Amino acid sequence: MAKVAFLGLGVMGYPMAGHLKVKGGHEVTVYNRTAAKAAKWVEEFGGRSAPTPKAAAEGQDFVMACVGNDDDLREVTLGTEGAFHGVARGAVFVDHTTASAGIARELHAAALKAGFDAVDAPVSGGQAGAENGVLTVMCGGDTAAFARAENIIAAYARACNLMGGPGAGQLAKMCNQICIAGVVQGLAEALHFAKHAGLDIEKLIATISKGAAQSWQMENRYQTMAAGKFEFGFAVDWMRKDLGMCLAEARRNGAHLPLTALVDQFYSEVQTMGGRRWDTSSLLARLER
Repeated sequence: MAKVAFLGLGVMGYPMAGHLKVKGGHEVTVYNRTAAKAAKWVEEFGGRSAPTPKAAAEGQDFVMACVGNDDDLREVTLGTEGAFHGVARGAVFVDHTTASAGIARELHAAALKAGFDAVDAPVSGGQAGAENGVLTVMCGGDTAAFARAENIIAAYARACNLMGGPGAGQLAKMCNQICIAGVVQGLAEALHFAKHAGLDIEKLIATISKGAAQSWQMENRYQTMAAGKFEFGFAVDWMRKDLGMCLAEARRNGAHLPLTALVDQFYSEVQTMGGRRWDTSSLLARLER
């Protein structure tokens, strides 16, 4: 059992922190910007809540975070009442936020200067993966710090791998999002084409999902897409944030991402249609306007 703080109780963080308490058996302290959410978590899982990230981090062996973006992350760590002002020497900070590789390296340097370790550890698997404790975690950081953090992360992960040094976890997550963008656009076009061709969608998917076209998106989203329902999973606003980071990193490292740039533009059109909170499969709605 370890003493763990968890900062950020959104759709991902709330169940992840719960797994730390129930499945991991750890002593958990939570912080959330909206205190009522933290109080609800404590009522459901036990543990305790803290009024600030700094207070949550004090005396903990591990401090985990899962917030919205670089700005949120910088505030919850380096802000006036940020966790880094309270983390004990020798502790490990683990960041599950999908953020830039730049801030991952910045926080790693700040942690080392203060006498503790930091691991960037973005996740894949969505809300369902968080709730079921089967997330895939991509980590960046030092080997020793990862080895310690891996045992804690196991409470909500089915796979957890060290991808390289500081920032490598975030770079791996960018690859993940690049793949998803292309797959969802392809599935959207296939369903759109099938409808126009008069094919039976159920028979089509039952057939092609057994071959090379199979994907997680096909298995889990084709029915809701075909029904015109886009209220499941990862929101378009968040995907655009992620793809923006992918494109910015590509400009820095010289990679060429023509399909990613195109799909990002398609998502901007979905936003204009009023789909900012629709899930990423709503690329089909753009085709069927």
